[in-house]
Amino acid sequence: MFLGEYQRSLDNKGRLFIPAKFRENLSKGIAILSKGFDEKCLFLYSIENWEELVKKITNVPVTKINVQEFSRWFFKSAHEEAIDGQGRVKIDKSLMEFAGLKKDIVLVGVSARAEIWSLESWENYSKSAEEKFSGSEKAFEDLGF
Repeated sequence: MFLGEYQRSLDNKGRLFIPAKFRENLSKGIAILSKGFDEKCLFLYSIENWEELVKKITNVPVTKINVQEFSRWFFKSAHEEAIDGQGRVKIDKSLMEFAGLKKDIVLVGVSARAEIWSLESWENYSKSAEEKFSGSEKAFEDLGF
C-alpha cells in the first residue's frame, strides 16, 4: 500500500528517487508509470496493482466506445520502468511534459497507487483539498462511514 507524501527532485536525466516505503510495494523492482486521470499528475503502480487495473478495464465490453477511447489514451501513455540499484526510476519525457514536471516534485501515496506531481501543482491541489475536506465528516459519510 502506498501512503504518505514525499518531496523529491528529479535529477538531470529525469530520474526520480523512490522512497524506501514505496519501493517495498514494488516487489519485482518494476514500476508502471502512466498519465493520471483527473489532474496533471502521473500514476505509479506496482506490477500487481497494474495487472488488477488492466483486468478491470479490459473486462468491460468492447462495445462501450468511451471505455475503448479511454483505454487507448491511458495505455499508450504507460511505461514499465525498472528501479535502478540506487532506488531511482526514469520518467519518460512525454510523461514529464504531461505532468509539467521540472525539478521539484511530490510523490503521494494513494493506497493502491502513488501519484507524482510537480511541486507547484501539488501545493495548489493540496491547499484546495485541505479547504474542502479538513474538519468535514462529509467525505467519510459519502463512503458510508
